[in-house]
Amino acid sequence: MGKRLRESAEGERSINEDPLLEEFIEYLRVERNASARTLDNYAHALNRFQESQGASGDWFSLNADSFRLYLFECMKAEWARSTIRLHFAAMRSFYKFLVYRKGLKVNPLLEVQLPKLEKKLPVVLSLKQVDELLSLPFKVKQPKQAPEWIPARDTAIMELFYSSGIRLQELTGLNVSDFDFYNETVRVFGKGNKERICPLGSTAVKAIQRYRNEAKVTEGALFISKLKKRISARSIGSIIKKYLDHSDIAINVSPHKLRHSFATHLLNNGADLRGVQSLLGHASLSTTQIYTHVTTERMKKVYQGAHPRA
Repeated sequence: MGKRLRESAEGERSINEDPLLEEFIEYLRVERNASARTLDNYAHALNRFQESQGASGDWFSLNADSFRLYLFECMKAEWARSTIRLHFAAMRSFYKFLVYRKGLKVNPLLEVQLPKLEKKLPVVLSLKQVDELLSLPFKVKQPKQAPEWIPARDTAIMELFYSSGIRLQELTGLNVSDFDFYNETVRVFGKGNKERICPLGSTAVKAIQRYRNEAKVTEGALFISKLKKRISARSIGSIIKKYLDHSDIAINVSPHKLRHSFATHLLNNGADLRGVQSLLGHASLSTTQIYTHVTTERMKKVYQGAHPRA
């Protein structure tokens, strides 16, 4: 267990020093079709655990108490519960692999009880705030070196987020061929490379078409940088922050908050929960149900503000 994961110069996780981990990551990549982000997160989690163990034992000699002690150390260090659960999800997955592929008799992590996640309601924008944010690209002065089509691109990106509710990584991975102008849909490859078709509003469709015409994007990546390369997730975050700084919106808006707003506004206007689940690409309905809590809280506020005996 003394071997540790290394980080390459490019920042990617290397698992070449541990054959078991190398085989596990390859199994996730090839057989489970895991995303690059999942591979990196899992490798990082296993790395952190190895560092905590030093040279004490190997994967097959560890027991439930070993992981309980690690859990205690994580909580003592005041890790967020979501981070703890992510790290243990990686280890549980690895130990399932050891059981089914390497003959391990018992998965010690089955005996470890994790802290429950804090129930935090997602932060959403109001309709007025969405309108303000989406109108800014053509109002904010762009840098002199920026191509003329940048406002059209930025508008199209934010309109697409709010119109479809897709994830950040899903948007950066879009190609021109995924966008169907005539049917007003976009083909998205979500978690586990699962494909789904998302309908788009006419405003988003027109924004995307305007951007494509101005930037002369006819093939390959749908959204590009000023260097004509596929735009990165980090760049999109910076784009939204730039316009947020020119707004009166008092909350920190991220691409994911536009996804939250998409789902909440649909439910506020009578959309079916199952339908919203499908649009978001959630595997479980329980994941989507968090948005019903948001709409319930909103209804309570409306009631308390309007009812004479509230």
